[in-house]
Amino acid sequence: MDLGLGGARAIVTGASRGIGLACAQALAAEGARVALVARTAVDLDAAAQQVNGETLQLTADTTDDAAVRAAVDRVVEAWGGVDVLVNAAARPAGGAPIPKLTDLTDDAVQVEFDTKVMGYLRTARAVAPAMIAQGAGRIVNISGLNARKTGSIAGTIRNVAVAALTANLADELGPQGINVTCVHPGITDTERTPGMLADIAGKRGISEDEAREGLEATTSLRRIITAAEVADVVTFLASPRAVAVTGDSLGAGGGQPGVVHY
Repeated sequence: MDLGLGGARAIVTGASRGIGLACAQALAAEGARVALVARTAVDLDAAAQQVNGETLQLTADTTDDAAVRAAVDRVVEAWGGVDVLVNAAARPAGGAPIPKLTDLTDDAVQVEFDTKVMGYLRTARAVAPAMIAQGAGRIVNISGLNARKTGSIAGTIRNVAVAALTANLADELGPQGINVTCVHPGITDTERTPGMLADIAGKRGISEDEAREGLEATTSLRRIITAAEVADVVTFLASPRAVAVTGDSLGAGGGQPGVVHY
């Protein structure tokens, strides 16, 4: 199936690694031009070498509204507009130990909200005028399956908020031909996985193979989904083929056993 992305002008935030980099690679493979956005130039240089196609490298922190607007302006100036925005710039889940309520600080929640929710809002707000002017666009927000389970107050709040942001943007921007969707990855195989497995193994006194098996058992497919597989879902949603889908949040974590969503 031709996704119709040849020549499309895409921006991917958090593009230097993980799911963001995989999305940039997948979009480029479909013929899109991709602006890679991340906080450091060194990481961007390394990422650009892994993307086959026309790219721009833009250094910006999405907690800084002026930096976000400047990055988007550069894309519009270079390519004449923006067709696709993939928001993937966020602190990775599953890093530090999850604090209990009595130990959870305001700052710990606020930094998650500012980086992910407000960061996504800032970038969407910056690209909206260009998309509205051309009467078409796709915004895909990478959230996470913490939105559908308890266990991390900050993690659940930020991911539910991304889903709520997505639905609101879809309703507002839909009449201008702009689709907005949310993708919820689960545990995803990225460059962080070996360290995560080693950490789990050390804490539980098990082997890394056993740690992986434990994570795989939490999915319906009984395996860990890769970043490239998540990117395939994102690329479809970013394409003209996905016009019928907007405002919704799609799970892309290999399934959650025993859970019903409707």
